[in-house]
Amino acid sequence: MDLAIFDLDNTLLAGDSDYQWGEFLIEIDVLNRAEHAAINDQFYADYKAGQLDIYKFLAFQLKPLSQHPRAQLDAWHQQFMQTKIAPMMTEKSRALVEKHRANGDLMLIITATNSFVTGPIAKAFGIEHLIGTMPEEVKGEFTGKVVGTPSFQEGKITRLNEWLAARGESLKDFNKTWFYSDSHNDLPLMKLVDAPVAVNPDPVLEQYAKDKNWPIISLR
Repeated sequence: MDLAIFDLDNTLLAGDSDYQWGEFLIEIDVLNRAEHAAINDQFYADYKAGQLDIYKFLAFQLKPLSQHPRAQLDAWHQQFMQTKIAPMMTEKSRALVEKHRANGDLMLIITATNSFVTGPIAKAFGIEHLIGTMPEEVKGEFTGKVVGTPSFQEGKITRLNEWLAARGESLKDFNKTWFYSDSHNDLPLMKLVDAPVAVNPDPVLEQYAKDKNWPIISLR
């Protein structure tokens, strides 16, 4: 069996779910644009530059989850899926997932974006397994804090190894391991798999992929 690992934002999705969640909350007047957007935009720029402080970002991004009841958040998320996420799920992305499904591969999404935002997106793609940054919950409500290692940069390797170990597996147990990503932030994990694939890559990843003769594809 092969293992097919997918990054989510700007890879399977033609956009960033974390960024769009903030935009969605602004559009429904849950967040103030003047207060939120400039900070969100700066974090996004830091991410693209490979300079994101993941813990500062998570403190910012998870705060709204702690300020509203879970039932309300879930209701908002249903709207978010329809208005923001569905348009970012391209036919090529769906076809790639179905190709691996038809091959009988074990499929996994691994993303730095928190699992509240990304869980329903993974289900929409029909992918059972998700590793996302875990927001802390107490009695079903979010606290704004993080549990465990954020699945970002080298943290994706940590979380992947933890997930595999819990299954009694390692990367060596698969015939072939794939990882699809758009971002140079994912180079640590891309270097570990048998078949790294650059998807609509940022300039740094694009040059690295060319130097290493990695496949470069578009899902747009």
